[in-house]
Amino acid sequence: MPPLLQIKNLQVDFVTEIGTTTAVNNISFEVARGEILAIVGESGSGKSVTALSVLQLLPQPPAKFSTGEILFSAGDQTINLLTQTARQLRKIRGNQIAMIFQEPMTSLNPVFTCGDQVMEAIRLHQHISSPRAKQKTLEMFEKVKLPDPSTMFNRYPHQLSGGQKQRVMIAIAMSCHPDLLICDEPTTALDVTVQKTILELIRELQRTEQMGVIFITHDLGVVAEIADRAIVMYKGSIVEQGTTTKLFTFPKHPYTKGLLACRPLLHEKGERLPVVSDFLEGGEGNTGDKVNIPESSVSTLNLTPQTSNLSETLIEVKGLSVWYPSKKNLLGRPEEYIKAVDDISFSVYKGETLGLVGESGCGKTTLGRTLLRLLQPTSGKILYKGVDLTLLSGERLKKFRKNVQIIFQDPYSSLNPRLTIGTAISEPLKVHRLLTTEKKRWEKVIELLEKVNLKAEHFHRYPHEFSGGQRQRIVIARALALEPDFIVCDESVSALDVSVQAQVLNLLNDLKTEFGFTNIFISHDLSVIQYISDRIMVMNKGKIEEIGAASEVYHQPRSAYTQKLIASIPKGPSAA
Repeated sequence: MPPLLQIKNLQVDFVTEIGTTTAVNNISFEVARGEILAIVGESGSGKSVTALSVLQLLPQPPAKFSTGEILFSAGDQTINLLTQTARQLRKIRGNQIAMIFQEPMTSLNPVFTCGDQVMEAIRLHQHISSPRAKQKTLEMFEKVKLPDPSTMFNRYPHQLSGGQKQRVMIAIAMSCHPDLLICDEPTTALDVTVQKTILELIRELQRTEQMGVIFITHDLGVVAEIADRAIVMYKGSIVEQGTTTKLFTFPKHPYTKGLLACRPLLHEKGERLPVVSDFLEGGEGNTGDKVNIPESSVSTLNLTPQTSNLSETLIEVKGLSVWYPSKKNLLGRPEEYIKAVDDISFSVYKGETLGLVGESGCGKTTLGRTLLRLLQPTSGKILYKGVDLTLLSGERLKKFRKNVQIIFQDPYSSLNPRLTIGTAISEPLKVHRLLTTEKKRWEKVIELLEKVNLKAEHFHRYPHEFSGGQRQRIVIARALALEPDFIVCDESVSALDVSVQAQVLNLLNDLKTEFGFTNIFISHDLSVIQYISDRIMVMNKGKIEEIGAASEVYHQPRSAYTQKLIASIPKGPSAA
């Protein structure tokens, strides 16, 4: 039998008024039936463009298919998807070839229930009655292991968690039993436990349906968990491909070696993370060698609690609770509450990085924002240098805010698209009336840009002109403008490519050494947390599960919940 999908000499260009950009450069590969093929690479490598090309979802223009064929074996015939009409493609999309997108909230229609959206896909391609389509939808919800399918059928996307929304997307994709499933970064922003469940679900459905799967990701740990073969893309070209085991054990291309080596999981705290550029600049001739990746072992790590040197308390939290009313009576008085943070107490020591980890909904972001008084606590005390922040208001609260900053998860949404980055970074200086002249503020902004490895000429550029990693550096520069004592990093590296993540983590370590700030680092990724933190605090359902030295919590967890989180981390063969 011919391969399920064959891509031959495909080149995709984007033609605009300012010139032509080649996004995919003369690539060729195959996907067999019953095989999971991973496409790995950083943002801009061409992996998503390749996937969208298969389903012809790129707008033409500006996209132009300059050369190549995309051959799909549909039943007993092979067709070139590039030559199909719009009507022919509509019969293939969602039916024979389905796709799961990265962000389910933007992929699902917010005004229709989840059940209606699965029914729509079924009725479009199978022409069956509404009651039969509803029955098949409920069966599909059971298959993707959604709790209480009949309740989920009538819920809207905003009423579901991230993992549940992704399962609805999988249900839509699988509803017509496709021959080929394309997964475009379907687990990037999910917790490790939810991610593991989704990966197991895709693997199970792939086996039972015997379909081919293209799995796009920048996470090599995920590739090791799920893929049979892998393709590595760099700047639109395929630089390496092979079985997952061979690719991970004997990578030949320096880019692949760089992607493997820069994962925080493989490095001890304080060790500088390598980045891809380290390998590309000096490793082209060093091919065929087994990649030398350090493996952390408990015997070589210092398990002595690191809090012994952290004697000065910066923040002390006593009995803190943040509750939200979930049900009200006829008079509008709350009857039931969601306890986002539920009576917790802990201390943050001056100069430390406290890692805060847990699944979505555990209360970690609510806690971080409450510490900065961006949210009002229901009860409890937050003592900052002995001053109870819960009692501050007006000018006293504004003055306190000069000493604390937050770095958000999505730098693009936390930057004003109408302001140049120079204006955005200097804005806090104006608000707090520091450096009275424009010239002094300009000099300060240039100094900050250079500290985060950006250039002076970037001052007048807008956020959309930068990559994700560069935007994160801009937000870090803005947070440092007031030289704060305390910074909350809220999932600030979770959506970044592994190499860009390494750059940002190195930068945070360098800046912490230079500025001496105290830091709460919030993440659902325990491998990142254990690398960057002095201590780790694990939260679950608004409560503290455990707190201790980073190496102790990571390698010798006491709580069953923490053990479950660590067991869910996709480690890959090099870290096994």
